[in-house]
Amino acid sequence: PEKKMFRSRSEVVALKRIQRELHAISKEPLAQCSAGPVGDNMFDWQGTIMGPKDSPYEGGVFSLKIHFPTNYPFKPPKVSFLTRIYHPNINKNGNICLDILDKKWSPVLTIPKVLLSISSLLCDPNPDDPLVPEIATIYRQDLKLYDKMAREWTLRYAMQETKVEENGLQQQMKNADDPPRAAMETFGPLGQGRH
Repeated sequence: PEKKMFRSRSEVVALKRIQRELHAISKEPLAQCSAGPVGDNMFDWQGTIMGPKDSPYEGGVFSLKIHFPTNYPFKPPKVSFLTRIYHPNINKNGNICLDILDKKWSPVLTIPKVLLSISSLLCDPNPDDPLVPEIATIYRQDLKLYDKMAREWTLRYAMQETKVEENGLQQQMKNADDPPRAAMETFGPLGQGRH
């Protein structure tokens, strides 16, 4: 019974701390990041990071899943990317290799500090501690290719307007395809006309 009581007490501590952080974020919103609870569960948040200026991620909007353990802030939050990203320290499952989310976590760290650290990681990847060794190799050997690939992925997965434009273009192309079909039905193949 004592263990269970301690657990619920740690949850209360975690909840108070999470609410304090949420209050701080709402009072002083971050410039390039945001975060808040998903629905009523204070232990599950969604965060957003804007692709840093002068990086291949510029203009991208990257969504993150943030899960607080019941013993937060004594254990780090679990943070992962929901948006796909080309980066040596972030794998296809969205897992992030960042020391402060693991061994270097400290209870004085907050979600805004975590988001800013992730944003810095986008500008300065750490190829010496990669989650995706192939991307780390490209980063080390061919920075131009790395930037090109990271930019392509940003355009494909992280830019909402681009997706809308692409969908709009696909719709236009689909519509543009309709008149020839209608013309074929009217005139027959190769415009021979109906007899």
